[in-house]
Amino acid sequence: MEETKKLGDDYSLSRVPKSARLPMWDIMLVRVGALATLSQFMLGAALGYGMTFWQAFWAMFFGSVILQVISFLIGYAGAKEGLSTSLLSRWTGFGRYGSSIIGTVIAICTIGWFGVQNSVFANGLVEATDGRLTLPVAAAITGMGVTVLVIFGFKLLSMTAKVAVPAFLLVVGFGIYQVLSDHSISSLMSTQPPGETMSLGVGATMVAGGFMIGAVITPDFSRFARNGKDVFWMTTIGTIVGEMGVGMVAVLMAHAAKTSDVVSIMLQTSGWLGAAVVVFSTVKINNLNLYSSSLGFTNIIDSVFKVKLNRGIVTLVIGVIGTVLSILGILDRFVDFLVLLGIMIPPIAGIMVVDYFILKTYRTALDESRKNGTLPGEPERLNPVTLVAWMAGFAGGYFITFGIPSINSLLISGVIYYAGVLAVKAIRSKNEVKSTVVS
Repeated sequence: MEETKKLGDDYSLSRVPKSARLPMWDIMLVRVGALATLSQFMLGAALGYGMTFWQAFWAMFFGSVILQVISFLIGYAGAKEGLSTSLLSRWTGFGRYGSSIIGTVIAICTIGWFGVQNSVFANGLVEATDGRLTLPVAAAITGMGVTVLVIFGFKLLSMTAKVAVPAFLLVVGFGIYQVLSDHSISSLMSTQPPGETMSLGVGATMVAGGFMIGAVITPDFSRFARNGKDVFWMTTIGTIVGEMGVGMVAVLMAHAAKTSDVVSIMLQTSGWLGAAVVVFSTVKINNLNLYSSSLGFTNIIDSVFKVKLNRGIVTLVIGVIGTVLSILGILDRFVDFLVLLGIMIPPIAGIMVVDYFILKTYRTALDESRKNGTLPGEPERLNPVTLVAWMAGFAGGYFITFGIPSINSLLISGVIYYAGVLAVKAIRSKNEVKSTVVS
């Protein structure tokens, strides 16, 4: 009974102990699964439609480097402390109530995308069964199927990835063979883009922005890594295979088919295998959407009400809600809102990285508690400087029209947070000196 409770809870409000850490390959497969998806294929096809092969390569490369740096830094902190993003944020600038705000943004964003992706998942199943399953029935099956998987925690997600990732790559390989069999790869690499020309800056922005939320929630699964080296290889291999590999293949397919609609081409050329691409790609990313959402909601309830709910129960509730909303088709109307929320997430990484690696506000408390496998003492409730930096980063990402919005917001928030904390410390120190002189 105790094992079942631990499995369902999955250390959502505690450190992941060393005994529960997993081999690098297990975590890496989950990471590749998060990147090697239908959305990554669509991104690569969009780049290929508006860029030459080498222009798309450099756009993909620059965007991937940005994601790699952010993923590794925040993922390293998660692995060292054994804490999820929302829980780690309590001691990296946000405090108890600030972390609940983070949990809310991440949870709403990821559960929203869970519902949207579940609709795609269900449509793929309808296609695979030639319409024998209706969309509502398929959505109920796919939504609750993913929910059951996620209830049992990260280990089952890793087991699922061991099946889904190779299967996804195999069916993608078959689709690639079908589409590219009549073309020379070398000639495709030298052809002009078939669509309207896209700039390198725009391309890199699409790449970096497309997975920025995934980069920020890296600690949700890097906390199961054994050390920083495993985090480095997990993020690097995931980037090379999932981001660069899948994306550049989609670029070639867009050049071959002279269209950005790669998905319909694969469905036409690969039949049910093409539909399987849709199914397998969405089940992998939806696992992580629901998993991160459950961690976020668990942290919210603990931070605000100081009630420690089992993550498995939370997963079941939000999985049912997300599934029902996807069946009703309501979530399709909220995509713009979810994109807006996505701009609010990159500043979180900027603040956490600056606090953990540079200011080291709670580093001593984290180090001492880590030796005992416990959490540090109660953090501050809410840091006003953090809120100012967060909102400034959000505004920068939303209103600044040049550069990469997600990177603009991340850098602005990090710089303002760093300067703000130092300024507050200087003012307090000056006031203390004055008080001492007066007394």
